[in-house]
Amino acid sequence: MPEPWDQPLHDLMAEARKVRDLAHGNRVTYSPKVFIPLTMLCRDKCGYCTFAQPPARLEAPYLSPDEVLAIARAGARQGCHEALFTLGERPELRYPSAASWLEAHGHASTVDYLAAMARLVLDETGLLPHANAGALSRDELARLRPVSPSQGMMIETLRDDLECHRGAPDKEPQRRLDTLEWAGELHIPFTTGILVGIGEDRADRVAALEAIAASHRRHGHVQEVIVQNFLPKPGTAMHAAPPCPPDVYLEAIALARLILPPEVHLQVPPNLSDDFGVLLDAGIDDWGGVSPVTADHVNPERPWPALDRLREVTEARDFTVAPRLTAHPEYVTEPERWFDPDLAFAVMDRSDAEGLGRDDPGAVLVQQLSPASPEQVDDGVEVLHIGPRSTAWYAGTSNRPPELVPAPPGGAGAVADVLAGVAMGHQVGIEEIVTLFSARGPEVAAVAEVADELRRQVNGDAVTYVHNRNINYTNVCTFKCKFCGFSKGPLSLNLRGTPYLLTLDDIAGRARAAADLGATEVCLQGGIHPDFDGDYYVDVARAVHDAAPELHIHGFTALEVTEGAKRLGEPLADYLRRLQAAGLRTLPGTAAEILDDEVRAVLCPDKVTTDEWLEAHRTAHSVGLRSNITIMFGAVERPRHWARHIVRTRDLQAETGGFTEFVPLPFVHMATPLYLQHRARRGPTFRETLLMHAVARIAYHGFVDNIQTSWVKLGHAGVAQTLRAGANDVGGTLMDENISRAAGADHGQGMDELDFRQWVEPLGRTLEQRTTLYGRVTPAPV
Repeated sequence: MPEPWDQPLHDLMAEARKVRDLAHGNRVTYSPKVFIPLTMLCRDKCGYCTFAQPPARLEAPYLSPDEVLAIARAGARQGCHEALFTLGERPELRYPSAASWLEAHGHASTVDYLAAMARLVLDETGLLPHANAGALSRDELARLRPVSPSQGMMIETLRDDLECHRGAPDKEPQRRLDTLEWAGELHIPFTTGILVGIGEDRADRVAALEAIAASHRRHGHVQEVIVQNFLPKPGTAMHAAPPCPPDVYLEAIALARLILPPEVHLQVPPNLSDDFGVLLDAGIDDWGGVSPVTADHVNPERPWPALDRLREVTEARDFTVAPRLTAHPEYVTEPERWFDPDLAFAVMDRSDAEGLGRDDPGAVLVQQLSPASPEQVDDGVEVLHIGPRSTAWYAGTSNRPPELVPAPPGGAGAVADVLAGVAMGHQVGIEEIVTLFSARGPEVAAVAEVADELRRQVNGDAVTYVHNRNINYTNVCTFKCKFCGFSKGPLSLNLRGTPYLLTLDDIAGRARAAADLGATEVCLQGGIHPDFDGDYYVDVARAVHDAAPELHIHGFTALEVTEGAKRLGEPLADYLRRLQAAGLRTLPGTAAEILDDEVRAVLCPDKVTTDEWLEAHRTAHSVGLRSNITIMFGAVERPRHWARHIVRTRDLQAETGGFTEFVPLPFVHMATPLYLQHRARRGPTFRETLLMHAVARIAYHGFVDNIQTSWVKLGHAGVAQTLRAGANDVGGTLMDENISRAAGADHGQGMDELDFRQWVEPLGRTLEQRTTLYGRVTPAPV
């Protein structure tokens, strides 16, 4: 009976593409990395290798720690995520100079020195090491696991009689199969692969691929398989051998895709093929490591394609490109299983919500933060940065975000299919929302374009704002929200700043001053002070209303009103009516964070649950108090949690109609306990932030008409782009905004109409002042 791959190459490649498309869609990943050739000495003598050199050709047997760090720091400054350590195998067993160098520097072996340098790079630059040390013992693999999130070793071939491996004891097939198996037992995300064209035949390639597949089925650890084509190199024993024929190479790639389990990623090096775009036609989904800094030290004669060229070639075949980490997302999103506990934060700090690499351009460095001293601040909590600051964008920073829109839209995969359904009037569900959040490259512009057209249909070209003042009446709180840098008290992380509690006269005075300055709204939020009973909030509302009855009182989160009613033993509906009688008009949606209890258990374990938040707003709507929806995103959650949050609030809106707007609040990480305790990401990427506004516009269409963008979190440049991606409101002027600044945000504490107009009018939009409920106000003269 013929094997399934005994068919014409064209058909074989078509079958491989089907498997790839079903398992991985139209996304192709790559790892932005630097190559660190720790030593070019090797005890093996392979007939095709130009990497290994004799001691006489090297200035030193090993790179020094300073040389290693110089390479790694250059990579960090260029936005790389990975430090690939390439090295020969066990040179100390062949060269006395290697053994004596190691001994003189206090290392027992090459692997021991590799572990030390991986730790150095990790601690000093944040780059994630990938150890490619060849055939190792179980103990050696375990030695590297705490400092290297992934490891690798090419199987190459299981033929034991090839001339090119004569004199290469580490290429003995069983040694390499044992290494692969031990890596699986140790739960190490592992990279392996085959080398095509070194004397093996198709049956040999099939045997190697089947052995890799079998090991993965036992342990689940083979994250990617490289299929590499042999090219002859001058100065090697195989310099006169023919290169791997293109058809043989394409067949090997397609065979790999059909033999390996579908979830295993299939990688090819793009620099070893002149027309590397055709490799996509054979079923690959990963370009491997591509460096903007260092050469391919194994193939120095073949320069890396520029990242723009890689993206251009990939997108020409309707694929999108996404950077990844040393480990693929399937492993990044299961850190307890796949990473040493000491590595979990280092991986998290460079990942996005999908477990891929952060894709904001610029330097991504270890972020060393320290609380500022009391004399350096006015109020709230801010932080000092120690060492070099990242130049990549993150929420709250003054770094400029990448320009994602306007841009030509595109894409032909699942994202395009969802958008086609939206155009036909289909309502997106959880799976479709998750798909939209996966948009990359031209797909992002396509999502933004659809969202902006829906915004135009609903809101026209008006951009609205409300003239308001924040009054954060206390920063003392009995709750232990891990994301909050604002609250103070015995149960919060003691960062910096003085606990305070405003008097009712203070609050009333600030409200009157806001009204005198033309404000139409006052926003009341604060910590849950241990001395408060529920009547405190009623007293605050009454004090504000009596001082400035013309002000709309927008105040008290679901947590505050639920806690107030609970402390009084009063039904929530009755309590809300008393607040309403005292002057309260609407509730903010804050305290929602992520409406998924799996996430809330990390972010705010003692806060209201998802159902309690929803019930609080359902009850508020029932007594005539409208409210808004917020989401705080980018800390620990995944896109599926975002989708659940959106659908749950949309369902409530369909029931009550009480929500006025959706407000995305990107997590500002710098001074929050969760980040300082190494338990959160550094907020969302800008792509994720832009998509949150655009996807929300699409998902809430017909239910919630207004999408607000937060200038406090995004700054001018970020706001300008979200206004092109479905947002129609820039929020409030926010006199005395302290909560975001307490978390480390750079942006100011107040805006005015002129500031907003300078942002809005260059976009061809019209600025309009609104009320809290989106009526229109004639602004006072500037």
